[in-house]
Parts: sequence; structure tokens; C-alpha cells
Amino acid sequence: MPAPERLPAPGVIAMGEIEELLAKGELTVVGRIREASNAVLLCTVTHGGVSADCVYKPVKGERPLWDFPDGNLAQREVAAYLVSEATGWGLVPATVLRDGPYGEGMVQRWIETPGDEATGAELLALVEGEEAGEGWKPVALADVGEGRTALLVHADDPRLRRLAVLDAVINNGDRKGGHLLPAPDGRLYAIDHGVTFHAEDKLRTLLWGWAGEPLTDEAREVLASLAAGLAEGAPLATRLAELITAVELAAVRDRVAHLLRTGIHPQPSGQWPAIPWPPV
Repeated sequence: MPAPERLPAPGVIAMGEIEELLAKGELTVVGRIREASNAVLLCTVTHGGVSADCVYKPVKGERPLWDFPDGNLAQREVAAYLVSEATGWGLVPATVLRDGPYGEGMVQRWIETPGDEATGAELLALVEGEEAGEGWKPVALADVGEGRTALLVHADDPRLRRLAVLDAVINNGDRKGGHLLPAPDGRLYAIDHGVTFHAEDKLRTLLWGWAGEPLTDEAREVLASLAAGLAEGAPLATRLAELITAVELAAVRDRVAHLLRTGIHPQPSGQWPAIPWPPV
């Protein structure tokens, strides 16, 4: 039997074909990613003579979270992918919910990153002083030990700005630097969306550099389209209703409406830690 053909790089194959591979392919566990707080398994998936690397997070391996009692984290990961696709920005790798070797879980395409870029090193930095410098946006002062502080900054990058809008929509409670995956083709992907879609404001992120600034024209157009997609009976809304609660879905609609009404990037609420810890 000939060896399966490897899946081409993202953008070369149609998204529907990737989803079919992830949903219907045979999963083979290769190893475990031990740095993760929940069970995360590196797998290969093979279907129709094509194979690819992927991540499989079984629901059985999730650590219960007191403030996310409904559904499971895997469903929220899939919901984040669906909203990302609805924006047209393609910021979240293809993600499906399916059965696997250890039961139901989310399966997501593995994104290969070159070297240190796997942690988004060129997108985040600590700098001395209180000025971010050209091409960077300030986030907060960070304690770096021995009584010293440094300014945490992120790149003034349109890809990150899009992600900041997506995170505001899905109410991401854990946007860390290690969740940013710049791909060799110049695209930026974001992973780990298990703590999203809470009905209360839980936004915690390193991407506060645009807080209070006007949304771009592109973002407003995307949000208007997303609002239509979230309308009762629309395909996106119907699919999300299978993954998150009715209260959470209503909160998504409210957040999109609020962004459109104010026309600005959200600012920290002051009622919840604004920056995740650890930040990477």
C-alpha cells in the first residue's frame, strides 16, 4: 500500500477538504504535549490517501473549571473556529468535534512554525524604559525580578489587530503569547480557545495595545457581516447553538452590537485581571 500523501500547506487546499480529513480520517496518536494543562495529544489523521498532523484534545482529559460549568472546552474551541471562519480572517486552524481513541474531543490541524516563531517571539517583547518604540504598542509594565521592570509590548501588526477584534467577540479569557503561531507563509494562527464565550466579561489578553482606539473600517465591515450571521435562524447561529448555551450566544450578539455601536476596541473592565498569567 502506498504511503498517504501529506496535506499541502494551509491555503493550498480547500477548507472543506481539511475539515473532512479531520472529521473522517483515522486518528493515530503519536505523543502527548506535556506542557498543556489539559490532555493534548499530537496525532496523524489519514483519509482518502491524504494525511496530516493534528492536535486531539479529548473531553475526558479536560480539567473542570468552576466558571465554565456548561458544555466542554472542546465545544468552545470549535465555536471559536466557526466564528473565525465567519470573519473571513481565518485566524484559527481548522477545528472539528469528533470521536477519537479516547472519546469525543476537538481535533485541530497542526500548524508548523519555524524556530522561535513558534511562541510568537517577533510579535511580543519586553523593552526597557516606558516607550514602546516605532512599530510596537505598549501593554503594561512587567516585573522582571530584582526590583526591575520592563515594558511589555506587542507588534503594531494588522494580523494581531484582527485577532484582538476576534478575541473581543468570543470573549477570550486566555490570550497568551504562546497561543500565537506565525506560519512560514506569513499568516498568523491562534490556538487554545477553550475558555471563551462566557456570558460575563472575561477578556484577558496581551493584545491591549489598541484599547480605546477606533476600529478599522475593515473590522466594522466584518462585524456588521458577523451580526447578520448571528441572527436567529442563520446557519452560523444555528451551529453555535449546538456548542454553547443560549445565554452565551445572546452575549456574543451583544458584544458584536456593542463593538459596532461604540466603534472602538474594548478596554479592560477593571473587574477581572486584564492580562493572563503566565503571559506566554
